[in-house]
Amino acid sequence: MTEPAAPPRFALFRAKDATDFEASGLMETVPPTPIEMAGSIAAVEAGMLEGTRVKLLFAMPGLSLTHAWFRSGFPLPRHSHDVDCLYFILAGSLRIGTEELGTGDGFFVGAGVPYTYVPGRQGVEVLEFRGSNSFDIRMLANNPAYWDRAVAQVTAQRDHWAQEAPPSGLMFGKDGR
Repeated sequence: MTEPAAPPRFALFRAKDATDFEASGLMETVPPTPIEMAGSIAAVEAGMLEGTRVKLLFAMPGLSLTHAWFRSGFPLPRHSHDVDCLYFILAGSLRIGTEELGTGDGFFVGAGVPYTYVPGRQGVEVLEFRGSNSFDIRMLANNPAYWDRAVAQVTAQRDHWAQEAPPSGLMFGKDGR
Protein backbone atom coordinates (compact mmCIF):
# COMPACT_ATOMS: atom_id res chain seq x y z
CA MET A 1 0.00 0.00 0.00
CA THR A 2 1.38 3.39 -1.01
CA GLU A 3 1.35 6.24 1.47
CA PRO A 4 -0.44 9.40 0.28
CA ALA A 5 1.89 12.19 -0.77
CA ALA A 6 2.56 14.76 1.93
CA PRO A 7 1.04 18.17 1.20
CA PRO A 8 3.52 20.76 0.01
CA ARG A 9 5.20 22.94 2.62
CA PHE A 10 5.39 25.83 0.15
CA ALA A 11 3.54 26.49 -3.09
CA LEU A 12 2.88 29.36 -5.48
CA PHE A 13 -0.20 29.90 -7.57
CA ARG A 14 -0.87 32.40 -10.33
CA ALA A 15 -4.09 34.06 -11.49
CA LYS A 16 -3.45 33.00 -15.10
CA ASP A 17 -3.39 29.34 -14.04
CA ALA A 18 -6.79 29.39 -12.31
CA THR A 19 -9.12 26.69 -13.58
CA ASP A 20 -12.88 26.50 -13.90
CA PHE A 21 -14.20 25.42 -10.55
CA GLU A 22 -16.82 23.11 -12.05
CA ALA A 23 -14.09 21.13 -13.81
CA SER A 24 -12.04 20.77 -10.61
CA GLY A 25 -14.24 18.07 -9.10
CA LEU A 26 -13.77 19.53 -5.60
CA MET A 27 -17.48 20.05 -4.97
CA GLU A 28 -20.02 17.25 -5.10
CA THR A 29 -23.67 18.19 -5.58
CA VAL A 30 -26.10 16.50 -3.24
CA PRO A 31 -29.02 15.36 -5.42
CA PRO A 32 -31.62 18.14 -5.52
CA THR A 33 -35.32 17.68 -4.93
CA PRO A 34 -37.57 17.58 -8.02
CA ILE A 35 -38.58 21.21 -7.33
CA GLU A 36 -34.93 22.30 -7.05
CA MET A 37 -34.03 20.39 -10.21
CA ALA A 38 -36.88 21.91 -12.24
CA GLY A 39 -36.12 25.38 -10.88
CA SER A 40 -32.40 25.06 -11.57
CA ILE A 41 -33.05 23.95 -15.13
CA ALA A 42 -35.43 26.88 -15.72
CA ALA A 43 -32.91 29.35 -14.24
CA VAL A 44 -30.04 27.97 -16.33
CA GLU A 45 -32.19 28.10 -19.48
CA ALA A 46 -32.96 31.77 -18.64
CA GLY A 47 -29.20 32.51 -18.51
CA MET A 48 -28.28 32.09 -14.84
CA LEU A 49 -24.79 30.77 -15.62
CA GLU A 50 -23.98 34.09 -17.30
CA GLY A 51 -24.26 35.73 -13.88
CA THR A 52 -21.40 33.91 -12.20
CA ARG A 53 -17.83 32.86 -12.70
CA VAL A 54 -16.00 30.69 -10.19
CA LYS A 55 -12.31 29.78 -10.44
CA LEU A 56 -10.21 27.41 -8.39
CA LEU A 57 -7.04 29.25 -7.44
CA PHE A 58 -5.37 26.65 -5.22
CA ALA A 59 -6.05 23.22 -3.75
CA MET A 60 -4.11 20.67 -1.79
CA PRO A 61 -5.19 18.03 0.70
CA GLY A 62 -7.05 19.84 3.48
CA LEU A 63 -7.16 23.30 1.85
CA SER A 64 -8.73 25.12 -1.09
CA LEU A 65 -9.03 28.70 -2.27
CA THR A 66 -11.64 29.79 -4.78
CA HIS A 67 -12.44 33.13 -6.41
CA ALA A 68 -16.15 33.67 -7.10
CA TRP A 69 -17.64 36.59 -8.99
CA PHE A 70 -21.38 37.01 -8.84
CA ARG A 71 -22.78 39.75 -11.06
CA SER A 72 -25.26 42.29 -9.70
CA GLY A 73 -28.48 40.81 -8.40
CA PHE A 74 -27.42 37.20 -9.06
CA PRO A 75 -30.01 34.93 -7.39
CA LEU A 76 -27.74 32.70 -5.31
CA PRO A 77 -29.97 29.89 -4.01
CA ARG A 78 -29.99 29.14 -0.30
CA HIS A 79 -27.60 26.24 0.24
CA SER A 80 -25.08 24.68 2.61
CA HIS A 81 -21.76 22.86 2.42
CA ASP A 82 -20.42 20.03 4.58
CA VAL A 83 -17.26 21.96 5.51
CA ASP A 84 -16.56 25.34 7.11
CA CYS A 85 -15.90 28.27 4.79
CA LEU A 86 -14.42 31.72 5.36
CA TYR A 87 -15.41 34.37 2.80
CA PHE A 88 -13.43 37.56 2.13
CA ILE A 89 -14.95 40.27 -0.07
CA LEU A 90 -12.28 41.25 -2.55
CA ALA A 91 -14.42 43.85 -4.35
CA GLY A 92 -18.02 44.95 -4.66
CA SER A 93 -20.65 44.34 -2.02
CA LEU A 94 -23.32 41.95 -0.85
CA ARG A 95 -26.22 41.71 1.55
CA ILE A 96 -26.39 38.69 3.84
CA GLY A 97 -29.44 38.70 6.07
CA THR A 98 -29.81 42.30 7.20
CA GLU A 99 -26.09 43.08 6.92
CA GLU A 100 -24.49 45.02 4.06
CA LEU A 101 -20.85 44.02 3.55
CA GLY A 102 -18.28 45.59 1.24
CA THR A 103 -14.68 45.38 0.13
CA GLY A 104 -12.46 44.10 2.94
CA ASP A 105 -15.36 42.62 4.93
CA GLY A 106 -16.05 38.94 5.26
CA PHE A 107 -18.05 36.25 6.97
CA PHE A 108 -17.70 32.70 8.21
CA VAL A 109 -20.22 29.92 7.52
CA GLY A 110 -19.90 26.71 9.50
CA ALA A 111 -20.43 23.27 8.01
CA GLY A 112 -24.11 22.51 7.47
CA VAL A 113 -25.26 26.11 8.05
CA PRO A 114 -27.75 27.27 5.38
CA TYR A 115 -27.00 30.64 3.78
CA THR A 116 -27.44 32.86 0.78
CA TYR A 117 -26.46 36.40 -0.10
CA VAL A 118 -27.38 39.00 -2.70
CA PRO A 119 -24.63 40.70 -4.71
CA GLY A 120 -24.73 44.52 -4.75
CA ARG A 121 -25.01 47.00 -7.64
CA GLN A 122 -21.50 46.24 -8.96
CA GLY A 123 -21.70 42.56 -8.14
CA VAL A 124 -19.34 40.95 -5.67
CA GLU A 125 -16.07 39.09 -5.79
CA VAL A 126 -15.31 36.81 -2.87
CA LEU A 127 -12.38 34.64 -1.96
CA GLU A 128 -13.58 31.37 -0.44
CA PHE A 129 -11.17 29.69 1.97
CA ARG A 130 -12.02 26.12 2.97
CA GLY A 131 -10.15 23.75 5.23
CA SER A 132 -10.80 20.99 2.72
CA ASN A 133 -10.23 20.21 -0.91
CA SER A 134 -13.39 18.13 -1.09
CA PHE A 135 -16.87 19.26 -0.07
CA ASP A 136 -20.49 19.16 -1.09
CA ILE A 137 -23.22 21.63 -1.92
CA ARG A 138 -26.74 20.96 -0.74
CA MET A 139 -29.42 23.09 -2.36
CA LEU A 140 -32.01 24.33 0.15
CA ALA A 141 -34.43 26.06 -2.21
CA ASN A 142 -37.33 23.63 -2.34
CA ASN A 143 -39.89 26.33 -3.11
CA PRO A 144 -41.35 26.89 -6.60
CA ALA A 145 -41.98 30.58 -5.80
CA TYR A 146 -38.24 31.08 -5.14
CA TRP A 147 -37.36 29.63 -8.54
CA ASP A 148 -40.02 31.74 -10.28
CA ARG A 149 -38.42 34.86 -8.73
CA ALA A 150 -34.91 33.63 -9.61
CA VAL A 151 -35.87 33.12 -13.26
CA ALA A 152 -37.48 36.59 -13.34
CA GLN A 153 -34.33 38.10 -11.77
CA VAL A 154 -32.06 36.39 -14.30
CA THR A 155 -34.27 37.55 -17.16
CA ALA A 156 -34.22 41.13 -15.84
CA GLN A 157 -30.45 41.22 -15.23
CA ARG A 158 -29.09 39.16 -18.13
CA ASP A 159 -28.55 42.04 -20.59
CA HIS A 160 -26.91 44.13 -17.86
CA TRP A 161 -24.63 41.24 -16.87
CA ALA A 162 -23.12 41.22 -20.37
CA GLN A 163 -21.80 44.75 -19.69
CA GLU A 164 -20.41 44.05 -16.20
CA ALA A 165 -16.74 43.54 -15.44
CA PRO A 166 -15.33 42.23 -12.16
CA PRO A 167 -15.27 45.20 -9.73
CA SER A 168 -11.65 44.42 -8.78
CA GLY A 169 -10.53 44.46 -12.41
CA LEU A 170 -8.74 41.14 -11.79
CA MET A 171 -9.04 38.36 -14.34
CA PHE A 172 -8.37 34.69 -13.65
CA GLY A 173 -7.48 31.83 -15.95
CA LYS A 174 -5.64 31.71 -19.25
CA ASP A 175 -8.45 33.36 -21.19
CA GLY A 176 -9.30 35.82 -18.39
CA ARG A 177 -12.70 34.21 -17.96
